[in-house]
Amino acid sequence: MAGFLLRRIGGIAVTLVVTSFLVFGSVHLAPGDPASFLLGGRSASPAAVAAIKEQYHLNDPFLVQYTKWVGGVVTGDFGKSATFRQDVGGLIAARLPTTLLLIGYAGVLILIGGLASGALAALRRGVVDRAVLVGTGIATATPSFVAAIGLISVFAVQLGWFPAFGNGEGFGDRIYHLTLPAAALALTFVGLLARVTRTSMLEELGREHVEVARSRGVPGSDVVRRHVLRNALGPITTVTGTIVAGLLVATSIVETAFGLSGVGQLLVSSVTVKDFPVVQAVSLLVVVTFVVANLIVDLVQPLIDPRLSHAKGGTR
Repeated sequence: MAGFLLRRIGGIAVTLVVTSFLVFGSVHLAPGDPASFLLGGRSASPAAVAAIKEQYHLNDPFLVQYTKWVGGVVTGDFGKSATFRQDVGGLIAARLPTTLLLIGYAGVLILIGGLASGALAALRRGVVDRAVLVGTGIATATPSFVAAIGLISVFAVQLGWFPAFGNGEGFGDRIYHLTLPAAALALTFVGLLARVTRTSMLEELGREHVEVARSRGVPGSDVVRRHVLRNALGPITTVTGTIVAGLLVATSIVETAFGLSGVGQLLVSSVTVKDFPVVQAVSLLVVVTFVVANLIVDLVQPLIDPRLSHAKGGTR
């Protein structure tokens, strides 16, 4: 396990270095002068342009600029937003609670809806299984922005049950405001998790030890809990790690559609006005979230399924 952990950490370090290089280089790959992007297209005097270049170290060689930026990132300094005239770290920190609450809310919906519908389809073959397959197929094929438009049209405009705009004030009001965004964000991933859960449980239901347990008169609920669901958690855990990273990416669409002041909406607005310091910081945050989520999944899986631990031990 120690060797595996060291290899994974080394791989993560390489991934972050390469990604940070690509993210930082994006401002130089874009056509035009980086200083003009940072000025947001506004006309400026030569002195102002020179000040911008000095502030963002644009007169330094590329590798020197990259080294200074990475050094700042390591210490929590992501630079200053050219649009908001604030520290990028402060901007992200102010908007992060909304995004985290949205992701957490959507994650609860995904776990409940995906696991329940997938298990139901695996245990109730026939009409129920076919209905779940059709429903999850529609959910998986529905983009977040389409789900957002549909939910706003039905539940906000026509029925008036939920608000269609804003973050809300206080925890209860925030949950109320985030209900439709969380549902729109979760829909696709509910279908994905349900299908993975169904497939994994069907595979475990066909195992020999499950048939033996049933033949010995073990209650069906105990068989499902001890022998089916527990052994099916491996693939479910793997796809859950991918879902966590996917949620952070998809928030940009949902937050923009519902007017939420989160990190995703900040990314979209920053791309629109070419506020590269913010874009670089949020992009790097997404990558870090993805690699950390995958690391956690790799560490948790042997605890869920000891067979994986034995397999890794046999390969050393």
